[in-house]
Amino acid sequence: MDDTEVLLSIGAFARRVGLAPSALRFYDDCGVLRPARVDATTGYRHYAAGQRGRAVRLRRLREAGLALVDVAVVLDGPGDAARGVLRGHLERTRRSASAAQTVLEGFLRDVEGETECGRVRARARIGGAELASAVRQVAPAAAAGAARAEFPVLGCVLLELVDGEVRLVATDRYRLAVRVLRSADFEGGPRRALIDAAAARGLADWAVRQGAVEVECAEEEGTGTEAVAGVRLRGVEDFPARWEGEGAGWSTRGEYGEFPDYRLILEGLAAGRHRVITDRGGLRDAIDGRAGVVSFTVCADGAAGQRKTGAELEVAGGERDTVRLRAVCTGPALRIAFDPAVLVPALEAGVGPDVLLEIASVDRPVVVRSADQGSFTTLVMPLRDVPAPAAPMVEAGRG
Repeated sequence: MDDTEVLLSIGAFARRVGLAPSALRFYDDCGVLRPARVDATTGYRHYAAGQRGRAVRLRRLREAGLALVDVAVVLDGPGDAARGVLRGHLERTRRSASAAQTVLEGFLRDVEGETECGRVRARARIGGAELASAVRQVAPAAAAGAARAEFPVLGCVLLELVDGEVRLVATDRYRLAVRVLRSADFEGGPRRALIDAAAARGLADWAVRQGAVEVECAEEEGTGTEAVAGVRLRGVEDFPARWEGEGAGWSTRGEYGEFPDYRLILEGLAAGRHRVITDRGGLRDAIDGRAGVVSFTVCADGAAGQRKTGAELEVAGGERDTVRLRAVCTGPALRIAFDPAVLVPALEAGVGPDVLLEIASVDRPVVVRSADQGSFTTLVMPLRDVPAPAAPMVEAGRG
């Protein structure tokens, strides 16, 4: 690059090439589209005008539904491999075109006024389908069985109204799922409530039928500022229960105990030394049905921080044959192990054809995310390569 060339900020470059800044950050993390320069002090990314062609090709390939591992082959691989990828995807697209004719229509209905249970202390309006999707993504990370019996609070989904956002969080101590929804109309707060994970399924089924949902947390009249009388959900039809108090499936009074401070976990994450991008469905199928410990092995790429597009991810263990998946990898050689019962739900909750694993070390939480939904983050605690319990990533009941 010519030192005199004018560089564009990530926002300006995003507008020029038709990609969101969050997508550009993801593609930088994956090594598919590196910025021309990163400010050493601020960390701000800057792009050269000459990168526009690659960015547009990347966007168009993604719009056509190509997995990122295939995009990397088309952009950087040999011609024969690129043609094979494109022809294969074209044939799959033709076969599935007749099944892809679904049209979703949404509508909004403004709901004004105060709740029946007191003065509104916090209110947020979000899409019903978006809320349903968020609940279904997060709820599988809630604890069940013996863990739920020991720590009832971990059998709940935390709902927060704070800083213009609606946040849903769940953890069973060995995995943590967080989904952030930006509200189009937010006031008051902060407020929080706990939804029993079993009751959350009913909430998701109701929300998906609403064009928009208004979430209201109301102050209990005649008491202190932190007292909350209940939570009410309103849409085309009101949710059939206000869900306040013990036994109703929703609590704002602490009957379940104190939910762990998930922010400490997110803030304490180390930078991922290893990044592995592969087909999400293929990885799920390679793990599903295995018992015990499942190990991942990724090959070295020859130089730390450099991307290798022809790498393989090897999945072994659990009395099934070893499966090898094509992957895009950065970082040195790595072997890491997981409990399939913990990792498979995290993969199933993802969105889009790809999954990115960000691995700091073999004994630290692993970030599982995708380019298609940057607002959803899942952390999964790896195992030792022997049938022994892993250390929990959070202490239950501690705020």
